[in-house]
Amino acid sequence: MKEIVVISGKGGTGKTSITAAFAVLGGSDVMVADCDVDAADMHLLMEPDRKISEDFYSGEIAHIDQDLCTRCGKCQEVCRFDAIQIIDGEYTVDSLACEGCGYCARVCPVDAITNSEQNVGKWFTSGIRTGSSMVHASLNIGAENSGKLVAKVKSESKALAERLGKSVVLVDGSPGIGCPVVSSLSGASFVVLVTEPTVSGLHDLKRVYELVKKFGIKAGCIVNKADLNAEVLDDMKRFLSAEDIVLLSEIPYDDKFTEAMTNGKTIVEWDGELESVVRGTWEKIQEIVRP
Repeated sequence: MKEIVVISGKGGTGKTSITAAFAVLGGSDVMVADCDVDAADMHLLMEPDRKISEDFYSGEIAHIDQDLCTRCGKCQEVCRFDAIQIIDGEYTVDSLACEGCGYCARVCPVDAITNSEQNVGKWFTSGIRTGSSMVHASLNIGAENSGKLVAKVKSESKALAERLGKSVVLVDGSPGIGCPVVSSLSGASFVVLVTEPTVSGLHDLKRVYELVKKFGIKAGCIVNKADLNAEVLDDMKRFLSAEDIVLLSEIPYDDKFTEAMTNGKTIVEWDGELESVVRGTWEKIQEIVRP
């Protein structure tokens, strides 16, 4: 089983649109994992049925028992995150600010403070319109530990792929270089970098590839909106060549990408010319990862 992870150095490059197109081309053979849990949107194109839904708990949060609290204020004095506030004369915990360190509970003289596991979101297992399955998640507003939720999505998708005999796990990773991306890259067979020929696009491509290189994973690059800036595109090609990154394809800018998305379709279901480019890219990836 091969694991193909699609990431980008910045948002807005078309990463998810391209990943969804690959999922359609792969059909029932491809297990999909949406690991962009901070801004999950693969469901907009995959039409998941959410057959299985489970809460995800990670980290802790403090709770103050108002019946036991003596209003001494010691918890507020030691909280370095300003998470304890006085509201209507009662010491209360701001759930968005609390880091769950437990220091307030240690100093409370009457044991009025306890820590409990925090529900930070949900993860789902769904059937999707390609005839395959998708594991995806939703992070609660303001919640942290997205890296751990990504790890959960990945582990569940790989386990399900093995049970169902899928040959490929296709992962839509997060943009950037943070914890969710690190978690997305773990165990990958091949990484697809989606970028665009802009100054910021080239900068962030270099930055995210530094992370990929630390994992020792072979990578390929798709330059989306490739005709935006010929000069930057040339600089980008020189960088790819120097780093031995496969140039998978150059996709021209086209409003049909947006048209397809607003109609709930991927580009391979909407436009013949771009469909052939994206299909050729998917076939090239298959050749690279094929044992």
